[in-house]
Order: sequence, then C-alpha cells, then structure tokens
Amino acid sequence: MSAFIARLTDALGPKGVSTDAHEIDPHISDWRGRWKGSTPVLVKPASTGEVSAAMTLCAEYGLAVNPQGGNSGMVNGSVPQGEVLISLKRMNKVREVDVLNDAMTLEAGVILTRAQEIASENNRLFPLSLGAQGVAMIGGLISTNAGGVQVLRYGMMRDLVLGIEAVLPDGKIWNGLRGLRKDNTGYDLKHLFIGAEGTLGVVTAATLKLFPRPAVKETAWVTVASPAKAVELLMLAKQASGGAVTGFEIVPDLGLKLVLKHIPDTRDPLPTALPWRVLMELSLPREEGGRDLLETLLADAIEKEIVADAVICETEAQKALVWKIRENIAVAERAHGKALKHDVSVPVSRVAEFMERGAELMRRMNPGAELIAFGHVGDGNIHFNITPPPGTDQDRFVEQEGLPLSKAVHDLIASLNGSISAEHGIGRLKRDELAWRKSPVEMEMMRAVKRALDPDGRMNPGRVL
Repeated sequence: MSAFIARLTDALGPKGVSTDAHEIDPHISDWRGRWKGSTPVLVKPASTGEVSAAMTLCAEYGLAVNPQGGNSGMVNGSVPQGEVLISLKRMNKVREVDVLNDAMTLEAGVILTRAQEIASENNRLFPLSLGAQGVAMIGGLISTNAGGVQVLRYGMMRDLVLGIEAVLPDGKIWNGLRGLRKDNTGYDLKHLFIGAEGTLGVVTAATLKLFPRPAVKETAWVTVASPAKAVELLMLAKQASGGAVTGFEIVPDLGLKLVLKHIPDTRDPLPTALPWRVLMELSLPREEGGRDLLETLLADAIEKEIVADAVICETEAQKALVWKIRENIAVAERAHGKALKHDVSVPVSRVAEFMERGAELMRRMNPGAELIAFGHVGDGNIHFNITPPPGTDQDRFVEQEGLPLSKAVHDLIASLNGSISAEHGIGRLKRDELAWRKSPVEMEMMRAVKRALDPDGRMNPGRVL
C-alpha cells in the first residue's frame, strides 16, 4: 500500500492525497452516525484527469474504490469499508451555462444549493430540491438518482440529466457531456451510471437541464381527514392549475408535533384535531391570477368536502415556515428516537390504500408502536416510519424485533406493484433484499452490466449487488 500511495501522491500532488486520520474521519461514517467504516487513503482529485490517474493506479494494484460525494446517503452506500476512498469535493467547477439551451455543465463536487444559485443567477430554475441540499453534491445525486419534493412536476434526477462524464474502473474517461434532448444513436449510456451508486464508475461532471423560473409560487397549508382525501385534492389541484402543482407533501399529526417539540422557531400554521396536513405549492408563469386560482381551488375542495380547512401563505416568511416544518420531520424524528424506516413508493392511485393497510399491519403486529408517515404524495413516495412501543429497547426493536414488521410492509408494497426504495437507493442496507425482491431475469441483467463495465468487481463492492 505504501508504494501505491507514493505513486498516487506523485500523480495528484500532496493536496490530492491524505492518510491523516483526523482528515479522513468525517468521511468514514454516515451523517446519522449509524455506520462506521475505514479506508487506507483519502484521494482528493481536483480534475477528471486526476480521477483517471487515481483509477488507473487502483486498477494496476487491484484495489477496490469507494466514490463519495457529500456523504448524505441513507442506505450505507458511501461509507468506505476498507476501499480506497475518492472524494469529489474538490471538483466543484462550473464548466458552462448555456442559457439558450437551458442547460448547465457542472462538476461532480458542486453542492446542490450552489447549483440552484447558478441557475437563479442566470434567470433559470434547477428544480431538484431536498432536505440534504446544503451538503449533497451533483455526482452523488446522480449516482443515487435523487428525488426530492418537486418530482411530480420535474421528475427524478434521471430526468434532469442531459449528459454525463465518467471515469471507468480501468481509468478510461467517457465524455458523454452532450446537451441534447434528442439523440437516438444507440444505447443511452448515461442511464447506466444514474442510480448505479458508484458501482460502475465515477461520475465527474454532468450537463443538467434548466427551466424557466416561475413568476410566482402560491403555497397553502391544508387540513384533511385522510390520505384518500389528500389524493383527491392532488387530482383536483392538478386539473384546476393545468399541471402547475410543484409540491404536494403530506404531514401527519405526530410528525408536526415532533417538529414543534424539537425544531426551534416553528409553530402550527393551522391548529386542528384532524390527523393529516398537506403542504401544496403551485408554480405559475404569471403573477396575475395566481392567488385567485389557489383560492378558487381550495374553496371548491372545501365545498366538495375534500378539505376541512386551509391557510394560504401571504409572505415569503410564511412559506419558509411551512417548508421548514416539512423538511425537518426527519430531523425531529431522529431527535425523538430510533425508528423502522421505509422509503417506499406505489402508484399515486394506491397511496391511500397502502397507508391504511400499512397502519393496520403495524397495529396488529406491534401494538403500541407509532406511525410517522410523510412525504411526496404527488409522486407516490411515502416515508413510512415506525417508532417502537413505549418502554421497548429501541436498538433491539430496529435491529431485531421490528424486522418482521418491515418485511410485512415491503410485502405489502410488492403486492401493490411498488418499490422498496423510492429515492434513497440500495447501498449495503437493502442489497440482500433486492436480490430476492427482483426477478432472476432482472438480477442477471444487472449483473451482466456490472461484469461488462467492472469485471473485477472493484467499484463500490458490496453495494447494490
């Protein structure tokens, strides 16, 4: 290993390589403190050429590689387990902003909030938005096919990528940075790397779609009696607004209470005894008529007994408050204690059925447990989290006693033609379950791709497959 590190340092310079335990330490545990790993060396390339040099040396020495972005993942995919760790943090350049093509090309280490700022500085919108956007990086977002709160209008990260540059396991550079929306010249290879979690190569840059900035966003906090009513409201809002709904999040009463308890400077925007709230946002091309549209929509929903009550945000501060509540549910939940977590999705038409049947499963299998189900009703993705019954050992519940319930929840998801990982990925956490949830044909197709691009199995081994 010393000879490898010496040659690596010659190739990348002293700024590009570290064996300092203090510098390495933040990179070898996840942000929740759930997993701890190790690495013999931290590689910090500043260019695609340096990534290529590092990967070439790793191939020569037969060393496994763990690519890492902001390390904000949820499934133990980016914490190294003895592999050479390649951090993309120094690769944070803006290569191009092509306003006329509504596209920008960014390196993998650009943080999502910076990508949003770059778009805004050019009077455009980059719509990806999620809780970890202050640390998550473009490369990691691509490698995990990130979702977030605006998928129902703009799609997943896969839908926002026009082209990719990646370094293959042997060090070869593939330049697929094409800003094209139409390109039928064979296999669309970029999609192999999107959602592959670093198992096929290292994403070093991407050309991303930009959109016109909406002239106004109208936001409402709504109370409803059930998830079924929330889905009815979604359908009504999409039809009434001509598809302008960009945010549609369901918030449970318990989730709200935890936020009010653990997150400073929060308050209940509309106190009610009902068990569910919806945060709804419309993004409109003109300011004129936007408020009238939302008021009419909500009045119609109240008249049809879909909605019990609603408040429209009058100021940017009020909008920030309701989004702060939604975005901090996971943080408040973590402060509350450990939980069985399920990042699942079903067709939107079956969201209510899943939530009702899932809650019944919980009550039957673990009486006393509490449900915190929240998330993106607009795209069918629910974070279905279950806290242990009072007095139960939390670690034992999450690691042992609650596992039959998790399996039952995923069985229910499978029966509804859903997914056991809507936006968080597979990593090491769900790898074994993926192998028996997917069909043998599908698994063999995935393994064939892995063998073709990474025949020695050195790229992020033990993740996904």
